Amino acid sequence: MNTDLTQHHRESIWKALSRVARPDSRFHWDFSSFICDFEGSDLATERVRELPAWREASRVFVTPDNSTELLRRAALADGKSLLVTTYGIRRGFIQLDPADVPPGEISYAATLDGIDRLGRPVTLTALAGGPPLRLLVTGGSAISRNGIRFGKGHGYFDLEWAILSEIGLAHEGSEIVDVVHDCQVVDVDLVGAEHDVPVDWIVTPTGTIGIPDVQRRPGRVLWDLLPGTEHEHLPPIEELRAMRTRSTS
Repeated sequence: MNTDLTQHHRESIWKALSRVARPDSRFHWDFSSFICDFEGSDLATERVRELPAWREASRVFVTPDNSTELLRRAALADGKSLLVTTYGIRRGFIQLDPADVPPGEISYAATLDGIDRLGRPVTLTALAGGPPLRLLVTGGSAISRNGIRFGKGHGYFDLEWAILSEIGLAHEGSEIVDVVHDCQVVDVDLVGAEHDVPVDWIVTPTGTIGIPDVQRRPGRVLWDLLPGTEHEHLPPIEELRAMRTRSTS
């Protein structure tokens, strides 16, 4: 993807977002530091709940974005287990099962603090071999009409998809949803880079857009791109590296 073009769209949409976004208690209006919640995210949440993949899923992966908190709450209310990454993937993955949420605490449980307190850290080894995810949901800074999303510029979701694919938890039958405000949809087609993961659905407060003929390669970690980056020594990357070493020894 053209980096300059992507940044142009990102900055243009951050300006538009300032009219509909909800600030973050830590980052305020700095959209380069967080994926914001927005007016109408409750309507977008209900649209996701109408998707067949949502109804069929017993466990869903949802990113730890401000814009997906209501969806995490909906997952627990609908009896689904939540798989979430910690901020920046720095402490790996956490799973929260509805049975572990005290009565009346679903709203708190869907927050990042609640997931940390009530969920349990789960290793890639524990996740590997489990039933594949039917649905993965993420937020973003912007998304093109052909399903190429871009977030804050760190590539967290692309890496999460790659890790989950490497252990067999995400595959060609998994569907990906991007939850955004209508102003975050860019009316152009973009060509993604090798690591960019196209989505199957764009869900906004006013519409559900299915992306036809999604060309998504099997996810894989691009090991040659990791050295010197913030991702190189993340716990899941270290664990996956050890798993690969054991499998080839």
